[in-house]
Amino acid sequence: MSLIAAEITKRFRDVTAVDNLTFSVQGGSLFGFLGPNGAGKTTTMRVVLGIIRPDEGQVTWNGTPFRRLGRGFFGYLPEERGLYPKMRVAEHLEFLGRIHGLDKRKAQIETERWIDRFDLGELRHKRIEELSKGNQQKVQTIGTMLHDPELLVLDEPFSGLDPVNTALLKEVLLESHKRGKTIIFSSHRMDQVEEICEDIVLIDRGRLVLHGNLRQIKRSMGRQILRISLEGNEDFWYKIPGMELLTSRADFQEFRLGEGVDPNYVLREAMQAGQVLRFELVEPSLDQIFVEKVGVGA
Repeated sequence: MSLIAAEITKRFRDVTAVDNLTFSVQGGSLFGFLGPNGAGKTTTMRVVLGIIRPDEGQVTWNGTPFRRLGRGFFGYLPEERGLYPKMRVAEHLEFLGRIHGLDKRKAQIETERWIDRFDLGELRHKRIEELSKGNQQKVQTIGTMLHDPELLVLDEPFSGLDPVNTALLKEVLLESHKRGKTIIFSSHRMDQVEEICEDIVLIDRGRLVLHGNLRQIKRSMGRQILRISLEGNEDFWYKIPGMELLTSRADFQEFRLGEGVDPNYVLREAMQAGQVLRFELVEPSLDQIFVEKVGVGA
């Protein structure tokens, strides 16, 4: 099983939001869809799901054009949330279940199951407008998953969630992944993507920048990130050409080593500057890769 977006282009008058973009998502994978603000992520997601038509290219699932698949095949959580504020939580979720093809009894059963899973039991009879932003987010997320779709497409799913509910949603996504569901999600939090995603695509200005397995991408970038913990003169690196400070924390500093910088030479200089407690070359983080490839922070 796989989703293939082939040579997708979408224009809005004189603006090309998505420019000849090709990528694939293996069925059953956790897939991160990344890019800076305005990169074309949301437009691409809407094209993939058939919400808007591309000007060129097509999207298929196992060779079948995506637009021919039924509404129950996918669940979509848009970045712009859309709930009916006057409806009550359980009522709203049952309504969403019916829209996605569940009969009344099944919609009620799944609503109660998911309300319990997301710890919303005490709020089931509250109106949507009475909920906090985080609980509204949980309701809309449930509405995306209620009908047990094969494909989940989630645009900034962690937005508005506190750390406890962020951890809960991660658990739910990993459970769905173990059940063979395909999950595509975007997030500006690179640490969240790095924690749970196997594969990624990175776009900028509607064009492909990176696509593939996250581990392989990190290996291909090389181990040019140096992590040092030093008791002594931490400013020793100023006199070494080609060293760039990336992160300075209480327990260590991280540097990017420019071309030709010998780690052994850096180690000798560090030992002269004080007691070296930690000295290791590490793979770049996804956030560091993001900045290097598109030139801006996530």
